[in-house]
Amino acid sequence: MTTTQASIPDGLASLRQRYQQERERRVRPDGARQYRDTEAEFGYYAADPYVEGPTGREALHDTVDVAVIGGGFGGILTGARMRQQGVERVRIVEKGGDFGGTWYWNRYPGVHCDVESHIYLPMLDETGYVPEWKYSPGDEIRRHAVRIAEKYDLYPDALFSTAVTSLTWDAESGTWIVATDRGDAFHATYVVTATGTLSDPKLPGIPGIETFQGHTFHTSRWDYAYTGGTPDGGMTGLTGKRVGIVGTGATGVQVIPLLAEDAQHVYVFQRTPSSVDVRGNRRTTAEDVGADHEGWSRERRENFLRIVSGESADRDLVADGWTSSAALLEKLLPSFRREDNGPDFEAAYEVADATKMDELRARVEQAVTDPDTAEKLKPWYRYACKRPTFSDKYYAAFNRDNVSLVDTADTHGIERITGNGVVVGGETYELDCLIFATGFSVGVSGVHSGKLPVHGRDGVQLLHAMAQEGPRTLHGFTSNGFPNLIRMGSLHNASSVNFSHILDEQAVHAAALVAAAEAEDAVLEPSRASEDAWISVLAKDAPDHEWFHAECTPGYYNREGLGRPNAPSAYPHGAVAFHDLLRQWREGSMAEVLQPRTAR
Repeated sequence: MTTTQASIPDGLASLRQRYQQERERRVRPDGARQYRDTEAEFGYYAADPYVEGPTGREALHDTVDVAVIGGGFGGILTGARMRQQGVERVRIVEKGGDFGGTWYWNRYPGVHCDVESHIYLPMLDETGYVPEWKYSPGDEIRRHAVRIAEKYDLYPDALFSTAVTSLTWDAESGTWIVATDRGDAFHATYVVTATGTLSDPKLPGIPGIETFQGHTFHTSRWDYAYTGGTPDGGMTGLTGKRVGIVGTGATGVQVIPLLAEDAQHVYVFQRTPSSVDVRGNRRTTAEDVGADHEGWSRERRENFLRIVSGESADRDLVADGWTSSAALLEKLLPSFRREDNGPDFEAAYEVADATKMDELRARVEQAVTDPDTAEKLKPWYRYACKRPTFSDKYYAAFNRDNVSLVDTADTHGIERITGNGVVVGGETYELDCLIFATGFSVGVSGVHSGKLPVHGRDGVQLLHAMAQEGPRTLHGFTSNGFPNLIRMGSLHNASSVNFSHILDEQAVHAAALVAAAEAEDAVLEPSRASEDAWISVLAKDAPDHEWFHAECTPGYYNREGLGRPNAPSAYPHGAVAFHDLLRQWREGSMAEVLQPRTAR
């Protein structure tokens, strides 16, 4: 549902043309196939760099009440909320050597959250903690993950350095058999999959990538043994080194300024520039954020959620780049509350979008002294085409003599990699170290990637069932044919740019489901009629965003330029309304999902 040329103000037509030209410079026919799995032949990071000493243990064949797959915030919050419901044996299985998930693995220089700490870090009210920074560094976030796990006694039954290899429903015992790569085959009455949406790193499928003779690693496995230093910098190992970095998304924006301080020379290989807004990070006190009363953090994050979900709020407690541009997130989030879908809205939206992007492009001109470099760093696309980034140091890095921006748009990315460098436009950039800040395969972790096969009743595999009929759930959590299996994530519910808040609401719901099943001596399994009804709710007012993303530059939001088709994949009335819906549903009988234990 695009607006016509006649319905938009003068100037927007030429801007659209520029956006289209920039898109065509970058789109590739192979789409997402241009990336490869880091565990394939170039899988150089299999070992966990943060575990010292042996990790061997005896295989387990016992029984637990709840098995949670994943030890990031989703898994930790699920464990904590289960504890609050009185569940005794909660076993979290995590590939890493400790709790933290993405914050366990991502320890690259400069790593911070991009959502305010006082709403991003969950369970602040329950733990009595007030973050030290407006946007916490990774170490503070990781320590908070451990704080929650310790408070709710999640360590005794946890299995670290362990990957779940299959989940199989055992009808005879009415439990799930959880198999792992450590030889475990234990039983669990309930299983919660909390494998995250950003847990599988990806690499660009550049010809010759496996031939590079220098040092190389992915940012999610930062090699401090090579670089020296810490997440705060001081990488003395890069003295005299020529370093290349591929990727200028959220990770690259944080890493590049610190690389520039320590390496002899940094070559930044960019296909599409990020939009980089003001961050304004600073130390904070309890007084700054109103942490003087019970429930202060809950109040603050609910206020943020209302604003970024399209709801009204009396005041803006967070007041940052997200809330100031909240009206432009409508195309970013399939669950964004908006009543008017007409052409008048689209015309006004496009004007607001152009105004914001002009502001961001002007910021580049003001910050970068070289006009040619500044032009290459300007984001020429709509605001919601890519997740916005925030930094006060990124653009200044390009004013240094030891930093070179290598634009790869005209060659649709890097041409090839040789034994000693990277080739772009026929020119070889010789390197000692090549770093990939190429992100993750979004939304395909665990179950959805096929790496974690789930076999339900009668041996039916969940991924095969989804391929045949499309996703079928009740509220995104449970599915017919897969008893006592609860899935967390963004499918069939509502999301937000503050995903830790979403995960906490999901953890509360998962714990309530288990408590209700135990109280009723029932099995969690919706009927197909309940699934049909929920899918109808999702489809009834599903937003029309397909045209918008088809016009965007390539990225993970539009499957690398191949488009993001409209589908009933999210609750269409916003996260605030969805959470209210779940609360009201839990206050009822929950009969839609509770079946007698003897029923099939």
